[in-house]
Amino acid sequence: MDRRLHAVVLPPGPRLFAALTAALDGVAPHAGRGEPVADGTAVLIATSGSTGTPKFTELSAAALRHSAAGTLARIGAAPGDRWLCCLPTSHIAGVQVLVRALVAGTEPVIMPRFDPLDLAAAAPPGAHVALVPTQLRRLADAGADLGKLGAIVLGGAAAPPGLLAAARDRGARVFTTYGMSETCGGCVYDGTPLDGVRAGLTADGRIRLAGPSLFTGYRLRPDLTAAARDGDWFVTGDLGAFDPDGRLRVRGRVDDVINTGGEKVVAGEVAAALARHPKIRDVVVVGRPDPEWGERVTAVAVPAPGAPPSLDELRAFVRATMPAHAAPHELELRERIPLLPSGKPDRARLRGAGAHAP
Repeated sequence: MDRRLHAVVLPPGPRLFAALTAALDGVAPHAGRGEPVADGTAVLIATSGSTGTPKFTELSAAALRHSAAGTLARIGAAPGDRWLCCLPTSHIAGVQVLVRALVAGTEPVIMPRFDPLDLAAAAPPGAHVALVPTQLRRLADAGADLGKLGAIVLGGAAAPPGLLAAARDRGARVFTTYGMSETCGGCVYDGTPLDGVRAGLTADGRIRLAGPSLFTGYRLRPDLTAAARDGDWFVTGDLGAFDPDGRLRVRGRVDDVINTGGEKVVAGEVAAALARHPKIRDVVVVGRPDPEWGERVTAVAVPAPGAPPSLDELRAFVRATMPAHAAPHELELRERIPLLPSGKPDRARLRGAGAHAP
């Protein structure tokens, strides 16, 4: 059965938390626009839009609660542990911080904007927090006491190995996560699915996921829902592989495969290789149009303090572990990587002409 609902604007702060509490209990209207919303939907959340026009994902209360309970179990949260919310609640990562607090029986500390010094001051001792890598970097740069926090649930983008090592050396308990709006956020922690979640690969290497935390469908788009589902499985747009120990490794997005001179290059794998270079602080790899090669492998990097790396230096570094055609043909150094509101790199901006800016 469908219900017609009026649009609801959920304000930040305590009123948002109260509205979400009611939605999970099934006694509040949902965010709609006067159009049908599938019965059982607790929250409508937009996908990040990192690959095109956002879709509105229908999530049930049961799915949200299962995801939150799985996270609490995986990080070893104790009854009464607090959560600090400093991610946008218009995205699934921010919403799930609130749901985890609800499931834990506590009220979250909601920060209207992220500031590393404010976070360090506002965080109750042992409070858990969800961050994107850029936020963790800013916390580390500000000299925040990372050991004061409980678990740091890190998602939104791949984290440079150096950042993870530095944070853990300073006492941080960091869990790297993989997930999306359709899975109620992170459902694979440090390469291992949460309880009840299954991960696999399709014949062409795409990651597929199944379990109680999956979305119901895309609002008003049964065609897109059918295309994304294969029985109990949700087929993602990401390429993956399993390490020898059975951990899932995300290789990169299907639509980020670069065709250069007839050779296929997975941008995420090149970025992962470059992220291990000591002169690289942060990096994104994209394909840019090239009249000779079709696309050229371009590394957009934030250099580490000190002398910046050269293109030849990075090409040699990549070629030591990957085929020669995977080595970048272009290097663009920036002060920062442009991000979407979700915290993911703005790849469309980086691919486009005129992208060269600080």
